[in-house]
Amino acid sequence: MSNPDALLVDIAAMVESERSNQMPLTVVVPGAVITGRLAPESLWNERVAEVLAASDHLKPFATLFTAPVTRDGGAAGDDVTPPVVRPTHLHLHVARILQGSYGLPHTGGMYRIAIADISSWTVGDLSYSDQ
Repeated sequence: MSNPDALLVDIAAMVESERSNQMPLTVVVPGAVITGRLAPESLWNERVAEVLAASDHLKPFATLFTAPVTRDGGAAGDDVTPPVVRPTHLHLHVARILQGSYGLPHTGGMYRIAIADISSWTVGDLSYSDQ
C-alpha cells in the first residue's frame, strides 16, 4: 500500500503505547497471508534477542535487538516526553504464514512487516480446521 491504512497505523500505535500483545491480526502482503498477534516493538525485540542469545552461532546478533530504541533523537531515559511516533512496521508473534491448509511454522514465529506492504487486513487470528 503506497498510503498505509490510517486505522491500521492507529491500531499499531495503540499496541505500542499500551505494551499489549494480545491483539490478533491477519494481514495480506505480496505473496503471503500472515496471521498472529501484534506486539510492541520493544517486546518483539526482547523475544527475538532471547532466541538468538540461546544459539551459539547466532548469539552475536542478539545485541542488535537489545539496544535501546529512540526515534526522537534523544537519549534513552531523557525526562522529555517524546513525540508520538507513528509505527511503520507491525511486529507479530505467535505468527504463521498461511499456506493451503497449513500455518508455517506450526508453532508460530516472529514477523516484522512493513505497514506500507499490507494490501488488506482483518482483526482476528485465522486458522484452518480439518473438520
